[in-house]
Amino acid sequence: MSRFKRGAKLDSRAGFRTEKEEPAVPYGLLKTARKSGQLNLSGRGLVEVPQSVWRLNLDTPEEAKQNLSFGADDRWWDQTDLTKLLLSSNKLEVLSEDVNLLPALTVLDVHDNQLTSLPKSIGDLEHLQKLCLSHNKLKELPEELWSLKNLTCLQLQQNLLEELPEGVGQLTGLDDIDLSNNQLTAVPDSLGNLNRLVKLNLSHNKLRSLPLGISVMKNLRLLDCTHNQLEIIPPILSQMASLEQLYLRHNKLQFLPELFACMKKHLKHLNTLSVLELRDNKVKILPEEITLLQGLERLDLVNNDISSLPASLALLPKLKILTLEGNPLRGIRRDLLTVIKMLLYLFCSEEDTDCKRDEPDTAMTLPSQAKVNVHAIKTLKTLDYSEKQVVCVPDDIFDAVGSEPVASVNFSKNQLAAVPPRIVELKGSVSDINLGFNKLTSCSLEVCMLHQLLHIDFRNNLLTSLPMEFKSLTKLQSITLSFNRFKLFPEVLYHVPTLETILISNNQVVAIDPLQLKALNKLSTLDLQNNDIMHVPPELGLCSSLRALMLDGNPFRSPRAAIVARGTDAVLEYLRSRIPT
Repeated sequence: MSRFKRGAKLDSRAGFRTEKEEPAVPYGLLKTARKSGQLNLSGRGLVEVPQSVWRLNLDTPEEAKQNLSFGADDRWWDQTDLTKLLLSSNKLEVLSEDVNLLPALTVLDVHDNQLTSLPKSIGDLEHLQKLCLSHNKLKELPEELWSLKNLTCLQLQQNLLEELPEGVGQLTGLDDIDLSNNQLTAVPDSLGNLNRLVKLNLSHNKLRSLPLGISVMKNLRLLDCTHNQLEIIPPILSQMASLEQLYLRHNKLQFLPELFACMKKHLKHLNTLSVLELRDNKVKILPEEITLLQGLERLDLVNNDISSLPASLALLPKLKILTLEGNPLRGIRRDLLTVIKMLLYLFCSEEDTDCKRDEPDTAMTLPSQAKVNVHAIKTLKTLDYSEKQVVCVPDDIFDAVGSEPVASVNFSKNQLAAVPPRIVELKGSVSDINLGFNKLTSCSLEVCMLHQLLHIDFRNNLLTSLPMEFKSLTKLQSITLSFNRFKLFPEVLYHVPTLETILISNNQVVAIDPLQLKALNKLSTLDLQNNDIMHVPPELGLCSSLRALMLDGNPFRSPRAAIVARGTDAVLEYLRSRIPT
């Protein structure tokens, strides 16, 4: 293995040096990179990028100095300009200004390092198409970045950005930008200039409002504003003609009427919206205008302050999933609500069967006669093979994914007796899986290998336990286990500290461990309705992170039904008062 710098000769004393040397890059990699135009130095513990990398296409290779005759494979003068450089998962704190010595780069990946800034010379990479900067320590971005007119993908998630300059609006070629998990308090109006964007992820920031410019993003299909500090939604959002999925979970929303009132003026818009997630807010009223969302399939209202529902909600023709846990619905009995949900499911299933006869042929038909929405895979990163009543998912479905980074998988409402083994192929990207309404008797170990998983839905299956390997899902935020056959609360869930929501209603759970639950300091929702809990331990009142605790339908005598009906705060206060002193 050789080491070289510009103008350097091999030094016989190199092995005896005591001063710090630059990290070694195998010479074979550099030689191959000159031919292929690609260099992968990920995960090598580099604290800086060797100069030999930046000067890869400038300096004369070592073999030219040592050999006077060359075979067909050794003609170094036929080298290819480096177009792809992968430097992820190292220990880089600085990226050299010499990055502009590789002007042909189309892909630069430096995610998962310790970068606090970027070189100004990055603006010289005029051919750059994909720039991965996620999981660093960036607090600001150089204005030169906005001159990269050919950039189509910019990944900035998991940094320390507090401000996004107006200049971002100059990157009009972008079709993918991820700004999640930063410290942003606002985003500029110029973001609306990015009219090619299909997906915009602003989740896990500190946004108090959304810019009006977003409304002109005519191709935007998914807008994720989860975990921010939004108090209102601009009514002008109702003009977004292509929006299909709107995630507003965990904000400070109290009212929605402005948005829906504006919809009356723009009935032709927002009719594409299929997913509206409003959980973990403070919404008190769901307006009658909700029925204007004729394409709505999933409505998530968990953990709000809604006390009644508009009767017109039942008139939404495509609504399949309605979640209401954690609301003070005093005007509707919970057991009746369960029946309504089941009827809604059956109604939608029958109607979908009729609708499929007239379904436009917009999906790719595979040899198995199964239809896969390739458009959804590529643009929304969603793999949907639900409501097929199949006992296994055909290989063709996974083959259709190819190398696309699928984030959401829906295999619900089938006859699956086991989790498809090939789901492990999606482990690098999948964050949301719906396996509800199947016949699963166990959770396979393949699921435990999906380390990017945030949400998983196992409702309406035949599960009795979860494997201890489940604790390897270190990012998991919510799990739904309702309508299964659990007799014991799954022990492994006590060991997943990232959990925020556990829904395990309508099982046969007999007890819970309050001390272990208390250790889950992010747990805000715990649904234990309709189980066999005979005793509610007073120590459960010490779980101070709980915002919604549902205990209805269990055979315990204390706390009394009147206290349970008063809501979570009253129950927790009562339980704390019963702790022996």
